[in-house]
Amino acid sequence: MIQSMTGFGKHVVQLPSKKITIELKSLNSKNLDINARLPQFYREKELELRKMIADVLVRGKVDFGLYVEITGEETTAEVNQGVVRKYMKQLANIAEGDNLKLLELALRLPDTMKTEKGDIDQTEYDAIKTAMKEALSEISIFRNEEGQVLEEDFNERLKKLNDLLEQVKTMDPERLDTVRERLEKAVADLKVELDENRFEQELIYYLEKYDITEEKVRLANHLNYFGTTLKSNDSNGKKLGFIAQEIGREINTIGSKANYAPMQQLVVQMKDELEKIKEQMLNVL
Repeated sequence: MIQSMTGFGKHVVQLPSKKITIELKSLNSKNLDINARLPQFYREKELELRKMIADVLVRGKVDFGLYVEITGEETTAEVNQGVVRKYMKQLANIAEGDNLKLLELALRLPDTMKTEKGDIDQTEYDAIKTAMKEALSEISIFRNEEGQVLEEDFNERLKKLNDLLEQVKTMDPERLDTVRERLEKAVADLKVELDENRFEQELIYYLEKYDITEEKVRLANHLNYFGTTLKSNDSNGKKLGFIAQEIGREINTIGSKANYAPMQQLVVQMKDELEKIKEQMLNVL
């Protein structure tokens, strides 16, 4: 079963004095690219949290946010009183004003707040890891649901490609007869005497250059392999991409060898269906 790289997961955990929110968003990418946003206080745990994400999401452009809202009286930030008083004294020397306005201006200046760096409480961090697991579970469910939609679309495109291939197979004998007649008529119009045996040999050689038997067999095999890979337990986006490239090569070769307008029209339709598959393939894990 395939999985999309597009997803969203969110989980909120309420602690006695804090509300912690874990949010994950992912889009398609060739590799795993994690953009993490979390408060400075939790930076020491960033690598461990990144590993939790990498183990589950594997690939994609992931935005990870850890947001903390203080709901109780607990806070690690304090006013740097010495710095604020110095600012207020300097401001008072520059311009007159009441102390409240001077305080308001002073608090906007650098270094007026200081944060006490302490250790992360283990109970709190366990709650964060639990929230992360829940958010990862949600985004995985989202990705699976998106993957089911993609799989249905791929199966529909595969059916159309197989139907078009059957039309190509049915049309092929008529195409070769038409090409043969065209060549015979061209030679007849030259009004020159030819050795019939030699002409037949040259004609067979020429027709063999337009033979698409191998391409039809390989294309059928590639389409079958694509469908089988879709049903595998793992999401094989890169593998499916390689198979799609091989499908494209066989379609292009059939088009270049066709030399027959009705068949080339079928080839154009096949290319259109394959292009739609390739567009969606960019989003498969």
